[in-house]
Amino acid sequence: MNYGCYKNARNASWCCLIDYKIDKLPVKVSSIVHKSEIILLKNSNVNLLKDEESGTTLMQKGKLYIVYSDKQSVRRCRFTIAHELGHIFLGHMFQADGNGFVTTDAAEHSANVFARDLLAPACVLHELQILTAAEISMLCNISLEAATYRANRMQELEKRNAFYKHPLEREVVKQFIEFINKKKSQSQVEL
Repeated sequence: MNYGCYKNARNASWCCLIDYKIDKLPVKVSSIVHKSEIILLKNSNVNLLKDEESGTTLMQKGKLYIVYSDKQSVRRCRFTIAHELGHIFLGHMFQADGNGFVTTDAAEHSANVFARDLLAPACVLHELQILTAAEISMLCNISLEAATYRANRMQELEKRNAFYKHPLEREVVKQFIEFINKKKSQSQVEL
């Protein structure tokens, strides 16, 4: 994925956190969906997904629907919904019939970056020094697989001290500061 696409996905996740006034973890993706007037559907109720599909977004009569495979774990479902939000907020192209997005590797990767950065914002994890996959999984309520990708990226960011260079990231930290301070004081008490 080229760096421009990566930055767009990352920045869109920060804008989403800011615009929807998310200030604690785990992020409630269903709240973002409802505030966006998107209809969230369990596949067990509509049976639209193929066996190997985790989720899709449909547009019917100008209305957006996210369908997700509710047979998967809650943590996996949360990532799937965030991934579909990524497609929507990044403005990816719908197929001509409105049944899902045009699938490209770049679009899928950028939706994954959006979902990862929305559910596990690096700047918040950095402030809390939550850096292992297990810790990230617990705090952010994401799968260990998704948390492992985030933990690997966190190692790279920590090595480069690549934080707070963008004004949106600084705004996200400011928005989460009460949560961060509360978590820090809780961990000190637990000692």
